[in-house]
Amino acid sequence: MKKVAIGSDHGGYELKEALKGYLTELGYEYLDFGCKAKESVDYPDIAFLVGECVATNPDYVGIMIDGVGVGSGMVLNKIPGVRGAVCWDLSSVINSREHNNANVLSIGGQFIGEGLAKQLVKKWLETDFAGGRHDRRVTKVMEIESRFIKR
Repeated sequence: MKKVAIGSDHGGYELKEALKGYLTELGYEYLDFGCKAKESVDYPDIAFLVGECVATNPDYVGIMIDGVGVGSGMVLNKIPGVRGAVCWDLSSVINSREHNNANVLSIGGQFIGEGLAKQLVKKWLETDFAGGRHDRRVTKVMEIESRFIKR
C-alpha cells in the first residue's frame, strides 16, 4: 500500500494540500483528483473519482476530505469494492483498518486540524487488517454489496 488516491471539495482543499506533502514525506505516491482551488465544488464528484480509482486499482487506497467527512463517506460506500470509513480520532482509524479493512479514509477538513489529520493519516496507512474473525465479517459486507450489484 504505497499509492494513495486523494481528493477534496472546497471544505477540505487546504487540508488536502497539506496532506499531499506529508504523504510524500512518508514515502507514498499520490494521485490528486481535485479540487484544484478553494472555489465551491460538489463533493460527490470528487469522492466518486477517488472511490473509482480505489475500486479499480488494487494498489491504491484513498483519502477524501470534505467539510465534515460524512457526505463523502456516503458517496464512497455506494461504489462497489469501496469500504469507506469516516474517522475522527485514532481509535476509529485503527478500528476501520484492523476490523473493517477500510480502503478509503474520509475526514472533515473543517472539523479536524492539520496536526491531528497527519496523525490519523499516518496511523491509517500503517495499520494492517487483522484478518481472522474480521475477515469473515468483511466478506459478509462484500456479499451484501454483491446482491445489489446483480439487480
